[in-house]
This record gives sequence, C-alpha cells and structure tokens, in this order.
Amino acid sequence: MKEFLNDDFLLDSETARILYHQYAKKMPIYDYHCHLPIKEIYEDRKFDSITDLWLVEGHFGDHYKWRAMRNNGVSEEFITGNASKKDKFLKWADTIPYVVGNPLYHWTHLELRRYFGINEIFSPKNAEKCYEIMNEKLKNMSARQIISMSNVDTLCTTDDPVDDLHYHQALKKDKSFKVHVYPAFRPDKAINIDWSSFVPYIKQLSKVVGYEINDLDSLEKALKERIEYFHCNDCRVSDHALDVVMYEDATREEVDEIVKKALRGETLTHSEIAKYRGYIIVMLGKEYAYRGWVQQYHIKALRNNSSRMMRTIGPDTGFDSINDGSIAQPLSRILDKLDENNELPKTILYSLNPSDNELLATLAFCFREEGVPGKMQLGSAWWFLDQKDGMEKQLTALSNLGLLSRFIGMLTDSRSFLSYTRHEYFRRILCNKLGNLVENGEYPNDIEFLGKVVEDICFNNAKKYFDSSR
Repeated sequence: MKEFLNDDFLLDSETARILYHQYAKKMPIYDYHCHLPIKEIYEDRKFDSITDLWLVEGHFGDHYKWRAMRNNGVSEEFITGNASKKDKFLKWADTIPYVVGNPLYHWTHLELRRYFGINEIFSPKNAEKCYEIMNEKLKNMSARQIISMSNVDTLCTTDDPVDDLHYHQALKKDKSFKVHVYPAFRPDKAINIDWSSFVPYIKQLSKVVGYEINDLDSLEKALKERIEYFHCNDCRVSDHALDVVMYEDATREEVDEIVKKALRGETLTHSEIAKYRGYIIVMLGKEYAYRGWVQQYHIKALRNNSSRMMRTIGPDTGFDSINDGSIAQPLSRILDKLDENNELPKTILYSLNPSDNELLATLAFCFREEGVPGKMQLGSAWWFLDQKDGMEKQLTALSNLGLLSRFIGMLTDSRSFLSYTRHEYFRRILCNKLGNLVENGEYPNDIEFLGKVVEDICFNNAKKYFDSSR
C-alpha cells in the first residue's frame, strides 16, 4: 500500500519519478489564464484569516469547495452567508472526509503541505488546530510572497476592455516584484449582444473612449482603440467565454442594423445574434493577429442554472455546469474566416465538455502557419475537468491526434492565490503518462529527450508561445 501523498504521489513507475523529480518539479510556472485580482497583487494584500484566502470572502471564493459543501448538506449561511470565518472553515473541515475521489481532497492537502507545512490528514479532529496554525503563518505571508514561493515566472489576469489598467501600470513600475504580471483582454460584454447588460455596457464603453457608440463603425472603433490601449500596456492575450458558439455569414450593413436595433432596446432574432457575434469575433481575431496576440476560446459552460439561487445570492456563485450542443460547424466557420487571408492568430480551444476533446483537436489542427509549431492548441483540461481523469483524457486526445510535445501546459483559471499546487498536480499526471509509455515499450527510454519535452510542456512552450511578440 502506498503512503498517502508521498513524494511519489501519482507517479507509478521509475521513469515517471525521474521525469517529475529531475525535470518537471524545478520548472517555473507560466500562468497564462487566471482570475487573480490585480489590485490585491499590487497592494500585496495580507489576509486576516485563512477563510478569506482559502474558502470565501463575501460572494467571492472557491466554487469547488462551495459545491462540495452544498452537496454535503451544509447551510448557505456557512458558505456565502453571515456565519463567522472560523465556523465556515470548520464546516469545510466537516466536509473534507467525504470528498473521496474528488481532486479537492488532493488540492486541499497539497496546499496545507506546500504553503503551511501541515502534513497531517485534515479532518474535523484537527481543524481548530489547523485554523490557528494557518492564521499564524498568514501573518508573515502576502499575495506577492505566495506567488513568488510558488515559483511563478509570469501570470496573466483577466481584464475588461473598459478597465483603465491602473494597477497593472503601477505594478510595472515596482521593480521589487520580479514576477511578470500582464493583463488579458476579455470582451464578452461587448460580444453578447443578447445580454440585458449589453446596452448599459456600451454606454460605459462610450464614456471610456470619449464618444457616443451608436452604430457598428463607432463600436468597432472603440474596441480597436481598447485593444491598442491594452497592447501598449503589455497585453498579448485575449480570452472569450463562448458558452454557445454562434456564427452566420452577414454583410457589414446587416450587422450595422443589428447593432442599432439592439441599442434601441429591441429584441433580436437568433439569426441576428449569430450574425453579430460571428462578425465581432472575427473582427477581433484579425486585430489580435495584427498585433501578434494569442486568443483563447472557452466553450460550453452553462451558467447560473438555479434561478432560485440566482435570485437569492446572485450570479457566479457555484451553480454552473457543463453544456452540450453542436459547435463544430460554427467554430470551423469562425476559424476559417480568419484563416482565409492568413489573419488567424495563435488560438487555444477549450471545452468544458470532455466529449469535445477529439473534436477540438482535429478541428484546431486543420489550421496552421508555415514555420510556427503548435500555433493551434487544444487547451488544458479546464474548470470541472482539471482533475486526474480530465487531464488524462485531454493529454490522450492531444497525443493521439496532435503533438503533445508542443503543448503549452497547465493554467490555474483561479481566483485563489493558493491554487498553484494544481500545476504540481498536472505535472505529476503528465510525467506518469509519459513514464507509462516508456515502461510499456510504447516509446524509447530516452530520458534526456523526454526530460526536455517535460520541461517544454511545463514552462518553455508557453513562454515562447506568449512572449514571442513582446
């Protein structure tokens, strides 16, 4: 029987152990997609309680833990409600023994060990002691210190086009922090013309650019100006939440009328929404390509499923799920429209539905650029899929249908400063997969070459992929 979470956790063979301990473990982290608050990084926030950092603060926190607690029958008072910080922590401790087979059990114990030096099995029996130890250690830890001790080289936050990037600008001037922190452009509110927030958002965007946006010309002008502003502030990556992929061919005149209709508050047809979304996504892609950016498409999230909890505690509080539906044809049309005049930027495709791994891999690799290895990427196992089974399936699909050696590796997609242990989790799973290929006689025992492949996937590929235009 193996010891729980020992040094060789998830490493089943000698080859896997060599690849992890001699190659993967030492590599820095390039976290190209996360939701860490830039204000807290700049201000080097210190946390008063481990509950704030680890579990919940108001309506912001770890949705993975919240969902597990709700499944365990914990009252909302101890999740997003008004219970004390200590009581919320203790309710998580009550839940943790029951998350058998869930990655939360692994992540929780990795974070306890890597950041707080607690090697005990976390449970209700030692929860109060852990609470005191963690809070005491937090007195000498800050947001920047946690990032630095995680061996992060670069991270990209998630930023709306209307953001002034003030904290990014201020942080860049602070030479005491050696980690590279860059903005990422997230224009969802300008793309989702059918959202009730679209018209108020366009008014907000108008104030930022200093002129009224009342048609397609002015909207395009505003978005291009914001892209250029982000570019001048070191942004080289965009991110799109394409929960539903839509595309229909449309003339510029048609899209102009659709924009005007939406700004008048009139209801749009499904076809009009598809024409607008497709047009704007393609337009943005061309702008990214012109500047050498990378674009990310996050696909098939079904958000805020519980209308009752939406009314009670609001959106983005852990009531999201995997979506289904057809994406191949509209996504193919978007990529092809960009590619036909060689205006397709580097692109990463993620789906929250694991059944799409092979679809996205085969579709992505239909598009290429001379002399650019790995231009199109099957994105890492994302959100509900960033667990052992999800990662293994994504790696298998990629190695079966593409080039695993050109993969740009893991990201956190997290609001938690402690979530960098997920890179360790991924690296162990990666090394175990490659080790098994060697042990099974499916790849030569060339440790030196495979070690380089591991180092590239862990860091080098992402560094080159994202920083080539800087």
